[in-house]
Amino acid sequence: MNSLQKTIKKKISFTGIGLHSGQPSKIELLPLKENQGIVFNSINSNQVHKIKANWKYLSSANLCTKIKNKKIEISTIEHLMFSLSALGITNILIRINSSEIPIMDGSAKTFVDEIKKIGVLNQKKIARVLKIKKKIKVINNDKIIEIEPNKNNELEIKLKLNYKNKIIGNQEFSYIHSKEHFLKIYDCRTFCLQEDLEKIFAMGLGRGGSLENAIIVSGEKVLNQGGLRYTDEFVRHKILDCVGDIYLSGYKIFGKIKGYQSGHDMTARLLKEIFKRKANYEII
Repeated sequence: MNSLQKTIKKKISFTGIGLHSGQPSKIELLPLKENQGIVFNSINSNQVHKIKANWKYLSSANLCTKIKNKKIEISTIEHLMFSLSALGITNILIRINSSEIPIMDGSAKTFVDEIKKIGVLNQKKIARVLKIKKKIKVINNDKIIEIEPNKNNELEIKLKLNYKNKIIGNQEFSYIHSKEHFLKIYDCRTFCLQEDLEKIFAMGLGRGGSLENAIIVSGEKVLNQGGLRYTDEFVRHKILDCVGDIYLSGYKIFGKIKGYQSGHDMTARLLKEIFKRKANYEII
């Protein structure tokens, strides 16, 4: 069944802090006409610079997803991108007054819940879909991600994690990206090991991180009050990230993704491999 293009019914704003920059950040989401896609407007010193949410603008980034052109760069877009994908939003303008999307609670929950409150608007034109035609596999050291055709007209994702830490350990989760299933992962938060924090700070990252917006694991203990939302919240969050990142294809995707220890960098590599050859996919 064909899906219509969608936007939001009216303007909505979010205010918070950038996870890595530690700087205050405000975004405004506004309705956009058909066939416009997802567009970011960076408003800085009364100048407006535009960039589309598209894999062509992916920039190498540690611990988040970043898009960049000659004028601007915007980081940590993955949770917002997941929210737009989950709600089927294809056309939207995102105004931002900083270089990083606010992290909120470390998941996509706030974005999804508040957008649902104001409502999603069906538009007249049909949304195009990218259908995978050939298996594509990317390997980098011990990390693996692949995508292959599937018989179902949907996006399936199965990821595995293997951590020495006993709290995280070996986790696996299978997910179908749909209105019925996205609630299983949309509130799963980003995470890190306490032992890695010093390294993260040394890289100039994580300046806005806290127990209010990330899961911190110390040895065999979760430091957050209230603990985990799910025992396998870690792998569920990785799938949330993957869905957000893969939406930079510019389309809803029909295919099956499998990954082992994969993250933002591996999904970016996969996207670039998909578009290297037209024989890998078709737009329907």
